[in-house]
Amino acid sequence: MVNAILKAGNDKMSRRALIDGFSALLLAPAAFLVPLPTNAWSWLFASAAVHGLYLLALIKSFEQSDMTVAYPIARGLAPMLAATGAVAIFHEPISITVIVGIAAIAVGVMFIGVSHKMQRSALLWAALTGTCIAAYTVIDAQGVRAAPTAFSYIVWTFLLLGGALGTVFALWRGKAFFISAAGQWKPGLLAGALSIVTYGFALLAFRLGATPRLAALRETSILFGTAIAVIYLKERLTRLRLGGVLAIAAGAAILIALR
Repeated sequence: MVNAILKAGNDKMSRRALIDGFSALLLAPAAFLVPLPTNAWSWLFASAAVHGLYLLALIKSFEQSDMTVAYPIARGLAPMLAATGAVAIFHEPISITVIVGIAAIAVGVMFIGVSHKMQRSALLWAALTGTCIAAYTVIDAQGVRAAPTAFSYIVWTFLLLGGALGTVFALWRGKAFFISAAGQWKPGLLAGALSIVTYGFALLAFRLGATPRLAALRETSILFGTAIAVIYLKERLTRLRLGGVLAIAAGAAILIALR
């Protein structure tokens, strides 16, 4: 939903600045209610840096291709790379069933990747987006576990992202940001609130479970993102694209079925 709102905007960088800025403003009072994220500052700053690159890549991929192409490629690559990083670097556990689920997602990504002719630059931006998602997923999983409470890490994640990245994007756009904000602040506020809920719950989950499985389970959002893109953004959904999305959903279903 958040990325669909971003995609629908004419000035995507200004809308992203609004989304991140509103999420920070909404959570600012909570900073006085949670402990400081002791032992997690390095993870927070690393995550913020990766998020900055992620948002830039996401905006560029949305500018150059349909959401039903760019979004599934990015979100499908992410769990494979996140699982690899979590297992190889932090020695997190992984089972054959989890590997099968992630492999199903990979097949879906390949279907979607060949379902539409993309500019090479658009494909590269989508791949970079997926790589960044994987990187910040692994970083945030470690960070939320290092913080004194999950809510401490969640609050400061949005404060840093909204305060720093929202300001950078707004300054980048200059006068165009204020012109865009006058007409786009309502969807920006809605998306900012939704991002707190969606990624906040993801961070809570990462504190409790292994990264490989949870990173892949997040990708059930591909179904909602594709449905929104087709219904509201009027993008085409070819049979091959639909097959790819369903394969990704099947991989997620395998992971959901695990106990």
